[in-house]
Amino acid sequence: MVAAALTSVLERIATSARRSGRDPDGVTLVAVTKARTIEEILEAYRAGQRDFGENRAQELVAKAPHLPDDIRWHFIGHLQRNKVPAVRPRVALLHSLDSIRLARSWGAAAPAPPVLIEVNIGEEPQKHGAAPEATAELLAAAVAAGLDVAGLMAIPPVTDDPEAARPYFRALAALSDGLRSPHLPLPHLSMGMTDDFEIAVEEGATIVRVGRAIFGPRPAG
Repeated sequence: MVAAALTSVLERIATSARRSGRDPDGVTLVAVTKARTIEEILEAYRAGQRDFGENRAQELVAKAPHLPDDIRWHFIGHLQRNKVPAVRPRVALLHSLDSIRLARSWGAAAPAPPVLIEVNIGEEPQKHGAAPEATAELLAAAVAAGLDVAGLMAIPPVTDDPEAARPYFRALAALSDGLRSPHLPLPHLSMGMTDDFEIAVEEGATIVRVGRAIFGPRPAG
């Protein structure tokens, strides 16, 4: 079941990429494993998936030792600074750099994996991330802390219509374009989840974060 769903998601990504004149190989699928069991993750692994994302530090720390070493872990949730020492050695990419203090904590020990700046693209008070107009300041602070900033990440406001996310994806892509420089290429845009990843790919996503479309509805509780 997981293998078939994974194949379907990859095919949908490829179709969306081609529809927008892009190479499907330029889009990385991160399988989101929040509340998923080791066996569910292994099903996806055996089907060829290697990039997995966790939202919670405690779940990452509990699961990673029981799974193959060649998994590339992505941390995609809000990260408290006191959890940095537990998360940093285990991940290939931090998607949720959202403050100057976190940038300094992440860069306090080497090696520090690359990061994405989380942007509160809808300027929603309940969400983490830099306001669009404050992103340049956070980016500068992250670079000053010695971090490898690989791009931007955002979660648009939740709506019943996936098409409503398109303006937010375009806004994130435009923000990235405005911040990019020869010395700071910002190659990645992490945007798009189960309900809207095809639209995100059409608007330039290089990383999509998909859980339910691969593993089914998340367990209650």
